[in-house]
Amino acid sequence: MIKVQDYRPQAFTDFTKEENVQAYRAALQKVRAELLGKHYPLVIDGERVDTAEKIESRNPCDTNELVGTTSKATTEDAERALQGAWKAFESWKKWDMDARARILLKAAAILKRRRLEACALMSIEVGKNYAEADVEVAEAIDFLEYYARSAMKYSGFGSSETTWFEGEENGLMSIPLGVGVSISPWNFPCAIYLGMLAAPIVAGNCVIAKPAEDAGLIAGFVSDIMFEAGLPAGVLQFLPGVGKEIGEYLTNHAKTRFITFTGSRAVGLHINEVAAKVQPGQKWIKRVVMELGGKDAMIVDETADLDVAVTAAVQGAFGFNGQKCSAMSRLIVVDEVYDAVVSQFVERARALKVGTGEDNANVTAVVNEMSFNKIKGYLDRAPQEGQVLLGGGAPGECAGKPGYYIDATIVGDVKRDSPMAQEEIFGPVVTVLRARDWQDALDIANSTEYGLTGGVCSSSRERLEQARAEFEVGNLYFNRKITGAIVGVQPFGGYNMSGTDSKAGGPDYLANFMQLKTVTERW
Repeated sequence: MIKVQDYRPQAFTDFTKEENVQAYRAALQKVRAELLGKHYPLVIDGERVDTAEKIESRNPCDTNELVGTTSKATTEDAERALQGAWKAFESWKKWDMDARARILLKAAAILKRRRLEACALMSIEVGKNYAEADVEVAEAIDFLEYYARSAMKYSGFGSSETTWFEGEENGLMSIPLGVGVSISPWNFPCAIYLGMLAAPIVAGNCVIAKPAEDAGLIAGFVSDIMFEAGLPAGVLQFLPGVGKEIGEYLTNHAKTRFITFTGSRAVGLHINEVAAKVQPGQKWIKRVVMELGGKDAMIVDETADLDVAVTAAVQGAFGFNGQKCSAMSRLIVVDEVYDAVVSQFVERARALKVGTGEDNANVTAVVNEMSFNKIKGYLDRAPQEGQVLLGGGAPGECAGKPGYYIDATIVGDVKRDSPMAQEEIFGPVVTVLRARDWQDALDIANSTEYGLTGGVCSSSRERLEQARAEFEVGNLYFNRKITGAIVGVQPFGGYNMSGTDSKAGGPDYLANFMQLKTVTERW
């Protein structure tokens, strides 16, 4: 068995230290000199394949700037990738678990050395500021190291416990599923992209990875790290393309064994519906693992430390412009402290710096025109749904540069059943809801169809314990922000319309990509 030290999460970089800021700026210069304008072709069966059509990636903070391009896969490319992956699976599934794990550990070591480059690339490609990019790359490294170690418990016959029975040997074998498709989002284009493919791969599967169209360069960057670490040809097929084309094709295909998806509720439910239909020649029930977002709430009651609560609200709401499935988009405050909490929240949010990721602004541009227009639509009707306390505009530029800039926005006294309190906006927009008391606040929190993250700021042990039992979310946080789950520490995933509660970064996540065989031999 592979010998490695116990898993420990990566430390985050302290950007209050000037030397770390200077190192980040140097990485930005390096990336601009060496990676800006780069083209990433498809990778099918270990060969780089170019296509006639390209997908452009543009800087959301300056839409005049082309960051780079990827090839644009066709359904014919998807078919080749699928067939090639099944061919590679015949040998990959026979590798020892520890041999597969070594590849993840080597990839983690390479990414550690290139950590600042990956961060800088995300600052340019998707507008992440220094801290947001840094914690994401740390999470990507954590996924590689954690899943490598998690794989050890699934190695060999008898890896899962069975009850002894006289005269027989009985045991369970964990075996890989086959070939699956990973469809990843743009908001965590390094960590989620890498985690979603690393877990099934270390378990012995082969993966066709379709990255988000808005984040193809960082996906190509970390895919190259996986290849450099020693993945055999065909185990990972890098297939950037349009979701409605190749994603739909692969999800429908009889030879697709599993689909792992992170993204919107609408797309996820469509994938689930399509995957449930048995195609001619299909010999299995497709397994679907998905995370579909949320309408996440934090409750503040009259016993809370209000400074802690306001800090948690600002961090949870406006980190990466609210473009996180875990972001606090609803702030629920009991009436007794509503005015005090809201005034402090608005004051703190008003001080947030707007600008580019490269300038390390607190609030940067949202990712693309579609997101910009969607959020703007909510802002246009915000005055009808509540009182706009901060922001409410969509300037579309900053410091003379065109970009998808949305004001940090707070809308107060929103009704619990209004669209802005029920629908996922996915931007720097927070609705504040007034609750009569603690029980009313908890009822409001549970009034959506989602169940991803939530939080409570309170000094009442009785209320915290009630929330522990009754707050309907997969990840619940007390007296801190509701974002920032750490691999191995806070396994992540929600239920209800927030997904299949797969708990990425948790002790049983790899089981999503394995099946069990019971073997009995009578002596």
